[in-house]
Amino acid sequence: MSLVDLIARADERGLAASGLACLDRCVPLLGGDDEVLRPLWSSLADGGADGDAWGERLAKARAELDCADPSADTVPGLGPDPAPGSGSGAETETEAETEGAVSDEDRAAALARRMLATAPGDPCASALRAWADACSAAALQIHRLLDVAADGDGPLVAAERRRQVAVLELLAGRGAGGLRPALEVSTEGRRVLRAVVSRRARGRS
Repeated sequence: MSLVDLIARADERGLAASGLACLDRCVPLLGGDDEVLRPLWSSLADGGADGDAWGERLAKARAELDCADPSADTVPGLGPDPAPGSGSGAETETEAETEGAVSDEDRAAALARRMLATAPGDPCASALRAWADACSAAALQIHRLLDVAADGDGPLVAAERRRQVAVLELLAGRGAGGLRPALEVSTEGRRVLRAVVSRRARGRS
């Protein structure tokens, strides 16, 4: 089943886990430690994203990562979110104009920050589905920006797509029991991205 179909069929817990996993893998771009989103995973295990704990823990994560503005909806040098599962977006005039001023790392970090900023604090199924869609597209775009391949599905993008599919399949097949292995999938991806970010930083020094 395609990534788009999996998101379309996911229940509220699966949608929340999908969006959260995308964000969790991109935490290295926000300067956060590996445990900063763990309370949100715990809230999904305790009662899903519809409980009060989700909103409270989301607000805490935003404060810790200095991302408290839920209205953040623009990214320097990038147009609107690409379609879920596409991993690429059309270059806009704004992107072309700012290409020299905004680095790929800056664009990737801004996309990650927008994922956290736009997470629904009082979520319903429709809000979670929109967020999961946007997180899927943003995470793929982030990996495309940082990939060694010039365009298309380079190794980072292909691996990120596989992880997104794996998380959704785990939640669809196991329900709450799929959260732990989904977190493990996300942790693996976060380690990969952290290594990529570190390698690119060393290359600039």
